[in-house]
Amino acid sequence: MPEHQTAAPSRSPPSDQELHDAALQFVRKISGFHAPSQANEAAFNRAVSDVATAGRVLFRALHVRGHTEAAV
Repeated sequence: MPEHQTAAPSRSPPSDQELHDAALQFVRKISGFHAPSQANEAAFNRAVSDVATAGRVLFRALHVRGHTEAAV
């Protein structure tokens, strides 16, 4: 099993597009669907939105050493 490396904190928070793309990749991975059927599209899109929102909340709450304000 490969070892995981922790990336150094970036100087700027991810953009909304980067968060959306990461959320989409995650939802695809856990659902097993690359593209959902019409019957599942609303649930799939909602999950992507929820994951991206969770990412935004996380980055707003993070504190990085050397910075006096939250990361976002």
